[in-house]
Amino acid sequence: MTLEDYVKKAERPWVTFYGKGVPDHIDYPVVPVYHLLDEARARYPHVIATVFYGRKKTYRELHEDVERLATAFQKVLGIEKGDRVGLLLPNSPQFVASFYALLKAGAVVVQMNPLYTPEELQHLVEDSGARVIVTLDFLYPKVAPLIEKGLLDQVVVARLQREMGQPYRFLFPLKLRVEGRTYRPPVDGRRVFSYEELLKSPLDRAPVRIDPREDVALFQYTGGTTGLPKAAMLTHFNLVVNALQVQAWSEEVTPGKEVVMGVIPFFHVYGMSVSMNFAVASAATLVILPQFHIKETLKHLQKYRVTFFPGVPAMYIALLHHKDAKRYDLSSIKACISGSAPLPVKVKEDFEKLTGAKVVEGYGLSEASPVTHCNPVYGLNKPGSVGLPFPDTLAAVVDMEDGQTVLGPGEVGELVVYGPQVMKGYWNRPEETEKTLKGGWLYTGDIARMDKDGYFYIVDRKKDMILVGGYNVYPREVEEVLYQHPAVREAAVVGVKDEFYGEVVKAFVVLKEGMQVTEEELIAFCQEKLAKYKVPRKIEFRDTLPKTFVGKVLRRELRDQEGTHADA
Repeated sequence: MTLEDYVKKAERPWVTFYGKGVPDHIDYPVVPVYHLLDEARARYPHVIATVFYGRKKTYRELHEDVERLATAFQKVLGIEKGDRVGLLLPNSPQFVASFYALLKAGAVVVQMNPLYTPEELQHLVEDSGARVIVTLDFLYPKVAPLIEKGLLDQVVVARLQREMGQPYRFLFPLKLRVEGRTYRPPVDGRRVFSYEELLKSPLDRAPVRIDPREDVALFQYTGGTTGLPKAAMLTHFNLVVNALQVQAWSEEVTPGKEVVMGVIPFFHVYGMSVSMNFAVASAATLVILPQFHIKETLKHLQKYRVTFFPGVPAMYIALLHHKDAKRYDLSSIKACISGSAPLPVKVKEDFEKLTGAKVVEGYGLSEASPVTHCNPVYGLNKPGSVGLPFPDTLAAVVDMEDGQTVLGPGEVGELVVYGPQVMKGYWNRPEETEKTLKGGWLYTGDIARMDKDGYFYIVDRKKDMILVGGYNVYPREVEEVLYQHPAVREAAVVGVKDEFYGEVVKAFVVLKEGMQVTEEELIAFCQEKLAKYKVPRKIEFRDTLPKTFVGKVLRRELRDQEGTHADA
């Protein structure tokens, strides 16, 4: 059977196993993403929208911040429809407000990881064409070189402590000073703007006409087996659809009553959709933490009686192994959706015992906004499975040679997905788009199988991407940095198993004749040029690397060797 026949046949065995309250079809409103916030403000103005280190904001207050910022982005910075604007922020009220305000101003949000180095940010700026970035004062040194090079026109600088309650508002600047991270950007109201001053703008936003199905809301950078990260273009409709799919899948969601933990990075598409947009769509209280710290997370889960806790396996593992975990009352948690990395069955079982919550594993990718599959929250969970396709989502396993023949239950092939959450394409990458989107089907590059009930299992990754605690690491990017070292002749990077992160980066290096360098020196060299999670944890020096007859390094062979060593 071909994919075309598969669509016509419309067999969806998985619908039988949906939770009792989960529909197989949702009537999605064709609206811009910020409509989710407008609705929450209209229906639940006095519900707490965000909590950040003790400071609470209602949906009315958050909505007003967004409207004032949108006005400033338009009338002070001159942002117009279609302009790309970088968001270089950790989880914070400033991220939430800036995200929706930029969309109201008609801009395309370019997600940027605050852990990135100036070199990594430069690629995103040059590739996206973003001329404006919103960031924090202590992150300004990362973007200053881009202004000096003429790659950025304007920067908006916020101060994290301004959205904190006491005593954090007083203590946080002291912490930055002790860490040597205090920085005063040259705010001049011409190239560098104060976020707090922009918040004083009048409520005078010029309406922007948005076509939700066609207009891009977000550039979410992702990558592949070759080249640097590329931007998946996600439309307003893509993001609205996925937020409402997550809401429907979670069942037992009472609008205006839920509390969502916001500790997964919002700049990661998973955190943005499953934490931030889901919370706003549900008029829930979003408890925001800029970083995952075990004790701090436990305190917030207990204090604010969190009901939904999206996370990654590394977080659940860390919380389980904290010596005081059992002292905290986590009984308010209804459900945890785990994504970005495989969830060990033992971790699922132990976290459910600790909290009484349902812990379910899901699957997605940046190109699908991101969620496409999940185990039922209150239905049958199958260990090792990533679950069932979401409502209005088709999935199939196809032959890896022809990419069209649909394989039967138990057969292994490439996972392909079709649904309203699938991206528009890659920005300025027509050839990559053609390879990945065929006839509306998204070719995931993941090797999978489906059982007779419609549950899907990820067998392997077709791509060489490494998942470190839920973050994507692309081998070539790390290898390029290693090759910059004068002593390195050849380098290959693979992911190796790690109990905490799922995988960590390991590099295999061949040195130039007569040259010497230690493992510690090479790691330090990488730390200067790469975000922390991309830096190799281990480096093995070799005389040669395994290659094909045309000279291509066999990463798979290196991974297999590592697996053999681990088994031994």
